[in-house]
Formats: sequence, structure tokens, C-alpha cells
Amino acid sequence: MADIINLLPDHVANQIAAGEVVQRPSSVVKELLENAIDAGSTTIKLFIKNAGKTRIQVIDDGKGMSDTDARLSFERHATSKINSAEDLFSLNTKGFRGEALASIAAIAHVELKTKQENDELGTAITIEGSIIKKQETTATSKGTSIAVKNLFFNIPARRNFLKSDAVELRHIIDEFHRVVLAHPQINFSMYHNDNNLFDLRSENFRQRIVHTFGKKTNEKLVPVDEDTELLKISGFVGKPEFAKKSRGEQFFFVNQRFIKSPYLNHAIQAAFEGLLAPNKYPSYFLNLTVDPKSIDINIHPTKTEIKFDDEPTIYALLRAAVKHSLGQFSVAPILDFQRDAALDTPYHQQSDNVSTPRVEVDPDFNPFSSSKPNKSTPNAPAWESLYTGIKSAVNNTNDFSEVQFESDELQSSIFDEDESKKVQNTFQLQHKYIISTIKSGMVVIDQNRAHQRILYEDFLKQITLKGTVRQQLMFPLSFEFSTKDSEVFQTLKEQLEHSGFVFDELSNKQVTISAIPAALKESDVAKVFNQLIDDVHNEVPDFNFSSSDLLAKTFAKSLAIKNGKKLNVTEQEFIVNSLFACKEPTLSLNNKAIFKTIEITEIESKFN
Repeated sequence: MADIINLLPDHVANQIAAGEVVQRPSSVVKELLENAIDAGSTTIKLFIKNAGKTRIQVIDDGKGMSDTDARLSFERHATSKINSAEDLFSLNTKGFRGEALASIAAIAHVELKTKQENDELGTAITIEGSIIKKQETTATSKGTSIAVKNLFFNIPARRNFLKSDAVELRHIIDEFHRVVLAHPQINFSMYHNDNNLFDLRSENFRQRIVHTFGKKTNEKLVPVDEDTELLKISGFVGKPEFAKKSRGEQFFFVNQRFIKSPYLNHAIQAAFEGLLAPNKYPSYFLNLTVDPKSIDINIHPTKTEIKFDDEPTIYALLRAAVKHSLGQFSVAPILDFQRDAALDTPYHQQSDNVSTPRVEVDPDFNPFSSSKPNKSTPNAPAWESLYTGIKSAVNNTNDFSEVQFESDELQSSIFDEDESKKVQNTFQLQHKYIISTIKSGMVVIDQNRAHQRILYEDFLKQITLKGTVRQQLMFPLSFEFSTKDSEVFQTLKEQLEHSGFVFDELSNKQVTISAIPAALKESDVAKVFNQLIDDVHNEVPDFNFSSSDLLAKTFAKSLAIKNGKKLNVTEQEFIVNSLFACKEPTLSLNNKAIFKTIEITEIESKFN
């Protein structure tokens, strides 16, 4: 039998490895940024075009590479980070795959320019699909510039798998956040389609967080600082009242490397026990410094998971450190929420001179005295004067023709006749359900889900028809969001304008509106915007995503009445009648039942 096992060609092996290394444009951004950091750069610039599908370029001022190193960097299993297996247990660098650049070059067009500080000229290399097209000497500045063009040009299936530009850009911004927060001492800039999204200067960790996620983040941060022999913890956690429904702002950095750890995340959740509302996640930005020999980084292809030698101890230390910080800065509430200040111990009076109370006695008081004090008021008018002239007027009246008597047949009621005949067909149960009677039994309606469905169809109709009535604001409302959140408004700007919003300014971090929909209160605008951002981040819409649909859902969920609110009879009847006038009254926005019907036979069976 002939041999059937063959060695794969390098370009085929690189394409296979690329499926593991490069999932989307954000994976390329991560690898290039980490290589620039390992090169000792102080300034790194990232240029993105069409969410990375057309071009990804990273320019740094690092130490650069020689001609030989520039060529070898695109070979498989070529790296400058490790020389032996022992080096895997003492890593202080970022990328160490040895196959990242080779995998990227196998599925894209790559242009590399690099120059060392002492060299007069640099090296330029052009690669297309693992094939070197050109290598020459060129004039360039110190450092490295690498451009990745036409990602997945030779793998159409992978390119079609990519999501919309808005979604891919959010993934790139996520990777950018992870890198810039881990290295606040480095200058970073990011450009997308020639628009400057980020311009971060060298600063401390708190400033880097604020400049990355917006100025309002500063008031949300609570410092955490703990130093032990096993672990050093530093960074910040968010206050409980600013917790979000999404997991967008949770960052762990171990030795300046971003990691994902559900186990350590549970430690943070445990520290916030009793302080968070249901389905809310606190934000945290924590740096963990441990001995490199006590961790194993090489357990996942993306190098975002770490195995600790003593995970339970790290869990306990992390939980205790966060809990201590929350208590130290009075974030945790006191037990008595209705404390009366009058009941506090008056410590401030301990130094006051206290005099002995004196008893005052009336010497003229006699309990056996028969005389009673005169309580009449001397200036009060006599009561007889009130009736002066009445008697004479009665005597002078001899004709009773003008005197009218009440009819015995005249009857009145405090209730109107129509209201007394009106029968209440609905009532509320536990401020959560509306019960309405029908011919076959009764209907139990979830008031929150029902109102969401009513508002959803109403808003969707307004957005689709582009005929929303708007109200002009006397004073424009201004909101500040992070760059990632501002991209949401850029994507949905047209739909938001159709729904009734008028934007005066819509920049990277600033949103100013001068008009809002007539059905929306000014105080609810911030709530609607926060809900919109959470919905976009949680649902991660793809190319089949309808922005109008999501916008209508956001409005409905934000403005719908909540369970626990008392409704009068008119409001109950309005919800019942409006619900059954909808096109889809049976299902909520989350595809759950809005109402249940209880037949009269089912009720009668309970009494048998």
C-alpha cells in the first residue's frame, strides 16, 4: 500500500493556522498592536479603513528590524520572544505565537516598512498570500509600519462571514481598549476612515480610563489597592449605582496582559453582593501583578486565558480587596436607611456646662378655692346682638304667599345615574397583572409586556412612516458618551431623526439634541439612550439587523409602565383595548406570552 501522508505546503498550513489566529479584523489589530508594544514603542498609531476589511495599518517608533529579521518574521514558528520551553514560564512580552504574522500574510496583502535607529536605510517587503512580491531598501523613519490590506481576499467564505462595518468596528475598539488600558504610559492614536476616534497621551491609569470612556467615568470610580506577597492588586471598580446591563467595562490585566476569567469575575460579583440590582454588572479596571512563574499563559490560542497556581487564594484576596475598598469609601449603604438624627448620641454636648434644673411653684395656687376664674373675653360682642331685628321682621310678615316649601317628591343622589349603571370589567392584581372578564372566563394580562407591545408597534409605525411629531427644546440636551457608544448614534442617526430626534452635534464623544419625540419626556431621554446602547451591545446585530426595529424596541422597553405601578380603571381599560388592537397581541418583544386565558370550566373544576 502506498504512503498517503504528505507534508502540507507552507502556504496551506498558514491558511489553516489563520483560521485559529485570525477570526476577524480585530484579531489582526490585537497582534499588530502587541508587536508594536514589544518593540519598545512610545507612540503607536492605528489606521482603520472600512472597519478593517480594506486596510489595517499600525505605525510605531520602536526599535525596528534588520533585513533578515524582517524577512524571517513572516515564517512559521519564527519569534524573538522565546528561545526554549523554559521561557514560557517567565514571559513578560505580549505576542509569542511564532505564527501570527505568517497567518496574516497568508490571507491578506501585507506591506512592511522597518528601520533600526542606527541604520541609514530601512527595508520594505510586500507579501500577497504568503508569496513575497518585493523586498527592497527604502527610506523610512525609525520603527515599523505594517499595513494589512484586503483581509480574506483569497478566502471568500471567511470574508462573507464578517459582520457589518459597525459591528466589526466595535470589536476593533474593544481590542484597542484592552491594549491602551494595559499601557497608559504609551501614546496611542486611532483613526477610522480618516476620522480621529482616539488621541491618548501618556498618563496615569485613572486618566487613561477617563479619556477612554468619557469624563463622566471619573465620578464612578472607586480605587482599589492591595499588596500581598502572592498578589498585588491596583485599579478601580465602578460604584454600584452606575452598574450596567451589559458586560462592556470589565477588565482584568495580569502583568499588563488582558485576560478573561469567569472565576475571578465571580469574585467581583461576590464583593458587590447586596449592592447591585438584578441583572446588573459592575464595571472594573483591575491590574493584577503576580510572579510570571506562578501562571501559565499558553493554554488558549488567543492567549486571553491564564491558569493560576493557587486560584482559590487569588479569588479570596480579590474579593476581600474590592469589598474593603467599597467599605472604605462609604459605597456600601448603612443598615438603617431612615435614621433619625435626633436619636443620635449628642457627643458634642459632653463639654457643655449643665445646670441643675429648678422647680418653679405658684405660691397663690389653692386647689380648695371655690372661686373660678372668669374665662369670658371682655371685648367679645354679646350673642344677643346677632339676632337683633329678627323678631320684628317676623311680626311684620303677614302674607305667606311668597313662602316656598320643599317638595317631598324631590330626591337626589351623590352618584350620577350613568356612573351607577357602569360596570367595572377590569381590575389589577398585585400591581402587576390586569384581569379582564370575557364570555368564556377571564384573561390575565402582564401589564409591562402589554404596554411594551403597544408602544413598540406605535413607535415602529412612526419611524417607518417618517411622520413623527417632535417637540422643540428650549435648552438643548447634551450627553457625553465613550467613542464606542457614540458609534451607535452614528449608525442609527437616520432612524433616530425619523423617530423625532434632532441632533445639533454628533461627534466622537458628544451628543447634543435640540428636539425630541412628542411622546417622550425630557427626563426620559437619558434612560432611552442608555437602553439603546445596552440593546445594541447585547444583541450584536449582523447584516440582517433592522435598526428601526431595535430603536422601536428600545423606546418601548424604556417608556413602558413597570410592574408594581398602580393603575386606575381608565388606564387598565386603555391597555386592554390597545393590546387587542395590535397586530401581534399574543407575544411580547422577547417572544414570551403577554396574556393567559383561564376558562370558566377550569375555575369550576377547582370547586369539584
